[in-house]
Amino acid sequence: MTGRVAIVTGGGSGIGGAVVARLAADGYKVAVVDLPGEAGQAAADAAGGIFIGADLSQRDQCHRVVETTLAQFGQVDVLVNNAGYQHIDALEQFPEDRWEHMLAVMLTAPFLLMRYAWPSMKERGWGRVINIGSIHSLRASPFKIGYISAKHGLLGMTRTAALEGGPHGITVNLIAPAYVRTPLVEKQIADQARTRGIPEDEVIEKVMLEPAAIKRLIEPAEVADLVAFLCTETAGTMSGSVFEMSLGWTAR
Repeated sequence: MTGRVAIVTGGGSGIGGAVVARLAADGYKVAVVDLPGEAGQAAADAAGGIFIGADLSQRDQCHRVVETTLAQFGQVDVLVNNAGYQHIDALEQFPEDRWEHMLAVMLTAPFLLMRYAWPSMKERGWGRVINIGSIHSLRASPFKIGYISAKHGLLGMTRTAALEGGPHGITVNLIAPAYVRTPLVEKQIADQARTRGIPEDEVIEKVMLEPAAIKRLIEPAEVADLVAFLCTETAGTMSGSVFEMSLGWTAR
């Protein structure tokens, strides 16, 4: 048992669900954060952790997530910022309120959660912040203006926080996967098919995997394996880094 405590946002399914299961198997006490509902509670129950239902677009609820974790476990050692969503909109059709909400969940919330968890990590002289970015933290694509803006911003925040955390034993890194087999990606396939007017199988083959050297989707457990590694002592020299899981996308 590690005796360490992890907060995982978006922990009810997909990448977050796989991370929760992996960290729990490695001995972490896990606070599973997701929108109120059965999925997050089930993930927490399976992991022997706690579930915190929260809307991370709200500042006070981000603060409540960390305070609840501290009240339950007494510390926060690992923060995995994974919560988010995908939506396909052309620039001229992207509503202002959706832009604001997307950036609140995918960029402002990671900042707030890190800020609130930082004192616990600093006090103990050890911490791991792992931001789940995307290959779109490094590359752009059409019809994803909000998503890509948030993911690019998350990379800049990762690098800055790494510089501030280094003297205190806190590492901050970003994982940048290509398309992962999650409910969000399955929805995106349908949205892309509708936007582009092509069948869903062509979206996978001709849009998602066309730039990739390895022609398959990534499994959530593969991302969770990398998260688990970045939480180890062995990874203590790695901070401010981007860990690509790009299927060869960026090799061109």
